[in-house]
Amino acid sequence: MYKAVNSKRPVNLDLTTIHFPLPALTSIAHRITGVILFIGLIFAFWALGKSLSSPAGFDAVSDVLANNFLAKLIAWGLLSALAFHFVAGIKHLLMDADIGVTLEGGVQKAQITVVVSAVLIILAGVWVW
Repeated sequence: MYKAVNSKRPVNLDLTTIHFPLPALTSIAHRITGVILFIGLIFAFWALGKSLSSPAGFDAVSDVLANNFLAKLIAWGLLSALAFHFVAGIKHLLMDADIGVTLEGGVQKAQITVVVSAVLIILAGVWVW
């Protein structure tokens, strides 16, 4: 018979009890914001195409973005995803260049990513609203 290597290994992992460190959370959020940006291109390309089609189309898009709460929320969400994805992408580029690849460096870069992204997201919110 075959014997398990470690009989104390869990059979079913309870994902609610696993607590990820900040660098892991920022890496996961980087992937999520990439998906959000990919899906958000539908709205962005629609708005761009409509606004470039004619002066009336530009006025329609301007009116929607100025007066529609949902359109403002989508625009702010896309800008927020772009801000976080950009900052986290720079963090990943620094890791690829072997800058701060220690445990302490990873935590510091993740903290900087969160703070800089939060500032950019707030600025985007002020700009959109």
